[in-house]
Amino acid sequence: MTTLKKQRIQALIHLLDDPDPAVFEAVEKELLKENTRLVPELEIMWETTPHEICQLRIENLIQRIQFKANYQKLRLWSRQQTPDLLEGFILASRYHFPDLNTDRVYRKIEEIRKRVWIELNNSLTSLEKITVLNHILYNEYKFTAVADVQPLLNYYSVSHILETHTGSTVAIAMLYNIIACKLALPVRYVDFPRNPMLAYVDRRIAVKVYPPEVETDILFYINPANDGSITGRREMEYLLRKIYNEESGTRLETTSPRFFLMRLLEMTEKAYGMSGQSGKSADIQQMIHILSEKNRSRSTT
Repeated sequence: MTTLKKQRIQALIHLLDDPDPAVFEAVEKELLKENTRLVPELEIMWETTPHEICQLRIENLIQRIQFKANYQKLRLWSRQQTPDLLEGFILASRYHFPDLNTDRVYRKIEEIRKRVWIELNNSLTSLEKITVLNHILYNEYKFTAVADVQPLLNYYSVSHILETHTGSTVAIAMLYNIIACKLALPVRYVDFPRNPMLAYVDRRIAVKVYPPEVETDILFYINPANDGSITGRREMEYLLRKIYNEESGTRLETTSPRFFLMRLLEMTEKAYGMSGQSGKSADIQQMIHILSEKNRSRSTT
């Protein structure tokens, strides 16, 4: 940043306490063109100003700048051919907690991965590998899923879940999926009605297990909200018919990381709505729109 530009920004920041709404609107418009490098200077202004209205303006301005930066990163993430689910989870979490410590998140994920990895070996079957993963996650680390109807935003944050081992059903499912993939286990998301499910995918074995008329890569299903309990295709079909009154076999197939993250954001948006934070809800809807553009085909990656 040039000295001249820095002086201009400093002058704009000091106009944030101007009582004239028209002046503030013009100043805000200019400052919103800047990136997150502006945030530390705004925080200094917040700490030194005696005016409460100026502090509120600065708080809102910081939130808008951080949202813009996060929104742009999410857009780039969604355009990747095979986006990393953990990266997407962090971006979704960072909306509520901008100061999220990503290094701590990666270290904790790696700690869990290593703990599971030492228990795995090539002689184990697919089912046995998932049983080991379940034991580590639910018995040793004691991860617990809570109903997604509870409007507690912490339950949708990856950092909070890793610290407290408690999260919403969709967030716990996402964490499970991330750790499984870090272990090179072919686990994918299944967009099952009202209950996020995962599936263990192995085309080579699936063609031997199912009759020719069943075209699927899935060996079995995993319910992360129920300590990773394992379910077969027949039970899943029964649930679709009897509980959800659906017959579509596409409901039982895997879908993309983008769709998974979109479901997490939808539940987050509901939490904001239930807590009366309509402005936050509108922001989340913008983030959902980015992902929904990429998910109309419900393609699997």
